Amino acid sequence: MWITGPSRSGKTSRLIQGFEQWLNPGLPQRGAIPTNIPPITPAVLILTANTGNQRDLSDRFLLEVGCRDPLVFKTPSGFIIDEVFLFWPLIFQALQLKAQFPLRLRPETEQELATTLWREALDDLGLDTAGVMEYRFVRDTLDLLQLAGAGGFAPAEIAPRLMQGLAGDTWETQPEMSEKRGDLLHHWQQWCLERGLLSYGLIYDLYGRYLLGDRHYQHQLQRRYRGIFADDVDDYPALMADFLQTALTAAIPCVVTFNPNGQNRLGLNADPQALAQIQGAFAQTETLPTPSGMGETLAPMLIQLLAAPAQLLPLPPEVELLQIRRGEEETEFLPISRAALLRATAERIIKAVQQEGIAPGQIAVIGPGLDAIARYTLMEILKKQDIAVEPLNEQRPLITSPLVRALLTLLTLVYPGLGPLIDRDRLGEMLVVLSHPQPGQIPPTAIDPVRAGLLSDHCYHFHRDHPRLLPVTDYPRWDRFGHQVVTAYDGIRRWIEAKTQYIEQADLRPPPPPVVLNEAIEHFFGKTRTLSYGELAVLRGLMETAQHFWEVDSRLRQNEGAQRSPLETLSQFIQLLRRGTITANAYPAHREKGENAVLLATIYQYRNLRRSHPWHFWLDVGSNLWQSGGAADLFAHQCFLRESPRRPWTLEEATERQTAKLSRILADLTARIEKRLILCHSELAVNGMEQRGPLSPLIDAAFLE
Repeated sequence: MWITGPSRSGKTSRLIQGFEQWLNPGLPQRGAIPTNIPPITPAVLILTANTGNQRDLSDRFLLEVGCRDPLVFKTPSGFIIDEVFLFWPLIFQALQLKAQFPLRLRPETEQELATTLWREALDDLGLDTAGVMEYRFVRDTLDLLQLAGAGGFAPAEIAPRLMQGLAGDTWETQPEMSEKRGDLLHHWQQWCLERGLLSYGLIYDLYGRYLLGDRHYQHQLQRRYRGIFADDVDDYPALMADFLQTALTAAIPCVVTFNPNGQNRLGLNADPQALAQIQGAFAQTETLPTPSGMGETLAPMLIQLLAAPAQLLPLPPEVELLQIRRGEEETEFLPISRAALLRATAERIIKAVQQEGIAPGQIAVIGPGLDAIARYTLMEILKKQDIAVEPLNEQRPLITSPLVRALLTLLTLVYPGLGPLIDRDRLGEMLVVLSHPQPGQIPPTAIDPVRAGLLSDHCYHFHRDHPRLLPVTDYPRWDRFGHQVVTAYDGIRRWIEAKTQYIEQADLRPPPPPVVLNEAIEHFFGKTRTLSYGELAVLRGLMETAQHFWEVDSRLRQNEGAQRSPLETLSQFIQLLRRGTITANAYPAHREKGENAVLLATIYQYRNLRRSHPWHFWLDVGSNLWQSGGAADLFAHQCFLRESPRRPWTLEEATERQTAKLSRILADLTARIEKRLILCHSELAVNGMEQRGPLSPLIDAAFLE
């Protein structure tokens, strides 16, 4: 069954209903299930667009559906990764590779390895002369492999498609550069496969070219899954269209939902048109009506305003333009600066909660881009009024956490040869963070920043190979530190000396840094303090990153020998983290759904969330970023769509696609508003320029009475 419907039309509910109808009618659909009925061995595969939707849908199935079948919940990328790893023997036999278990590369490790592998070629390209960042060039090139794999195209087609689909006189669109990218990716692909290293792009390519068409795999697919239910396939890569087509050919029942106003991942690796083209393969199709509500009337009006901005129409009373008063004046004005806009937005939320009886959980603040300053400003103002705030999936570099910075500095003192990576500021911060907390005191740590600075200035011996902390008595006025500081400092120094001595004695097999990191976390954080959920998430991210980094290093040593020393590996790891390449969610989504908190999200994040709120605040309505939907498209993504014309887009085609994308964004967002929309706009952007973006006609229309 193919189910089509706009946002909030009940597609997911219809999917669950279709699942219940598909079950054996002899089985009870709710309540207790008789124990004399044996479980069915084949599972039911349930696909969702992202992990957040996966959690929500699994909860709904658990609450609403009674089923003896094993239910397997996956995202498209998660499913493809698992299939490649599970059926790896079929792949390495087809490619005649070395029989070794594959190791998946994380994006930051992929970036580092590719940069090292391509070093000579990158130097020859003269990126600095062309004004191109090396990091950006490598990232864009690696993303091409993912785009090609997700689209079902062989790596050999990358260069021809780039030369046919890119236009312009810029350095990166030249045919010679497209050919060079293809050569680099071919070298990268062969290098990774020989070592059993798999990036996302390679996994997509292997699944599409070597696994999906294999008759043994297709036979196992039919045995393993007795049904497939896929929600929001408009956000799936084209490779999943081939998968669903294969499942239908194998007579596996499939039920999917498609949102024509979705397509949120178009420009990343999704291909909605490729999925839409397989609709004819389904025996039954169903179209759900547009739900009643604000979206039904507001979306056409907003789209009409954008299409004909000269013909202004007054907005309905449910739409409000945020304005402020200056001093004692009665007249209201638009905020001029973005700082004034953020404060006015927070004050309007406070008024809605405290005076109009709106619960914080009924409010969503959505913008094309929420920078750290905007998040911090809104969160601090609202928290002072006891209004909880939930920033959605905010990613911050791990190095922004003082816990991570302290642990990295600790490693430079434990392992020899890392003296150049230490400075006194980092050392002082480490002493503050690692000192045992003292509840009820201000500051709550045993070593305050002032005394930590004195200790790092007078009790640290710099040495390139063997830096160390000196006894506190080396400072002439050490008695002024106090017993609490001296005890905490000596505890840190003794722990470092013990670990350093152990590593020097175990010269042949010293403990790897992930082991030392784990012991440090247990010693300094596990017993003496209660960490917040966000701090635990950061430490978990650090340990996962370290474990992965040394797994890759071990694999490279197995295949190539010791080309670099363990010291160089550790130094590279520390510098990688300090560059801010690796991120973690500063506020993990651990709240219960019923928790009452204002939601902060970008357009892209909110559309991925697929929820609705009674009140919407649209930030920076005049910004040009609304055209992109809050997410930047991948380089040359249009070249790897199934419907790509194999030529550069004309100006008219590009404009038409941008207009269609903005219309989908408005239709999707307005369908998720239940009661009120508040437009938040400042006359000047952060850079001081006037804001006249694609939604500016809405601001003009809001002034009409």
